[in-house]
Formats: sequence, structure tokens, C-alpha cells
Amino acid sequence: MARCRDARRRAARGRYTALAAKGDTRDIKVAIDFMSWLDTHDIYLQDTTHNDLERWLVAHSSLHRTVVTFIQWAVARRLTGKLAITRPSKKNDSRFLDEQDLHDQLRRCLNDDTLPREARIIGALIRLYALPVSRIVELTTDRFRRDEKGAYLTLDRHPVLLPPKLAVLIEDQIAQPVTDSRMRQQFGNENGYLFPGKAPGRPRNVIGTHNLLNQLGLPVLSARNTAMIEAVTSLPPIVVADLFGMHPSTAQRWANYAKDDWSAYLAARMVAE
Repeated sequence: MARCRDARRRAARGRYTALAAKGDTRDIKVAIDFMSWLDTHDIYLQDTTHNDLERWLVAHSSLHRTVVTFIQWAVARRLTGKLAITRPSKKNDSRFLDEQDLHDQLRRCLNDDTLPREARIIGALIRLYALPVSRIVELTTDRFRRDEKGAYLTLDRHPVLLPPKLAVLIEDQIAQPVTDSRMRQQFGNENGYLFPGKAPGRPRNVIGTHNLLNQLGLPVLSARNTAMIEAVTSLPPIVVADLFGMHPSTAQRWANYAKDDWSAYLAARMVAE
């Protein structure tokens, strides 16, 4: 593959970095995933149509930029027809994470003890449930509960099941919130905020929290956008709206962006009602 030959040329010139190797490896893995999907659907590469590519992208929307390399390589060598696929703009690149990066960052939030506990919890909630920081800092301790089946956090009206490691972090946060100011120690946390701020009776500052996460290599906007795309392509967007406490029209806009059609689900729900 051209990517491998290019890597060998750069390595021979001493310009092949670990970061470049990671990017090339990811491109190759995505190409393998795409070819496996074609095989599963009994589609030959030379017969692949633009509609086939669009179908794959619905379930792998965050890999749009990555699969371009393979498609261009295949088209250039006449292994397939002329598939029209464009690279997202640099502006959009900065607003989304690669799917693997999102999952790697989530694992870091759940497992990296060198990170501040509050940053780990907030970072995980963004990557799991696409919550904005402004809502996360307003969460109160009474929204967390544990029973014999597991631990739950109520984001809006309905509790969502938490990963065990995140549940332990939240329990530790409730039992011993960070006390980084004398004022907080003196006046306590009478409103029961999960993330109490320095000022008495107030949660953490939103801007300060954004800055902290970005400084720790846990970007907020791109992670939330990618988590939202994953949510609306894994669940009916009306369910996402109900669970995450967002307006249904917002979930629908995200679904349209991700090319996910949920009209059939709405029709079924109307019949059931």
C-alpha cells in the first residue's frame, strides 16, 4: 500500500516519528475495517458505490477523515469506481475527535490516578453522555445512587447506569470533595453540589473547568461533539434526548448531521401510544 511505501521512505530519511506511525497504523486499521464491512455485505471493492460508502459512514461518522486516504488510494489504482468523498475542513477537524482518541481519553479518565479526580469524573461524563460542562457542574450529590444492580446517575429525569470505575470515583468525590479553599471548608457545601466551587454555595466555575480539562489534554468541545455523534448513531435520537435531558429538536439536528434516519422509530412510538 502507498502508505507503507511512504512510511519506509520517511523512515530512511530519519523523518518518521512515532506520531506519524500512529496515524499510518490508524489509517490501515480503518481500511481493514471498511474492507471487512464490504465482505460482510457481499460487496466487492470494484463494485462499491457511493451509497455503500455513505452507509458505512453512518455507523462510522467520526472516521470520515481517516477513510479518505484508503478511498483515494483505491480510486487512483482503479480498484474501484470514482467515489466522491471530500475531506472535512480544518475547522471541522478541530471540532471532532477520532473515535479511537475518544475511547483512549475515556480510558485515561477512568484509570489515570495522576489526574485530578474532578477532572476525571467530568471528562468521563462528557465522553460517555455528551454532557456540557455547564450541566455537569450543576449536578448534585442526590442524583447519584447505588443498589444491588449497580450505580446510577440521574442526568435529567431518568437514571443512567454508570461504569463501575466511574461510580467509585463519584462515591469518593461525594465522601471527600476537594477542599482547595478555606472558605469552602468553613461554609461547607450546603447545596450538595457534586463539584463545589471555591465560593460558598456555588458549583465549580465553568470557564475554569474548561481550561483545566484542556490543559490536561482532555478537550471539551471536540469530545462532546464526537460523543454526541456516537450516541445518535447507536440509539434512536429521541431516546438520547430523553436520557441526556436535551430538547428533541437538538437530538434530531445531530441525527440529521450523522445521516441517521429515525423516522421509523418515531412512527412506531406514535403507534404504540
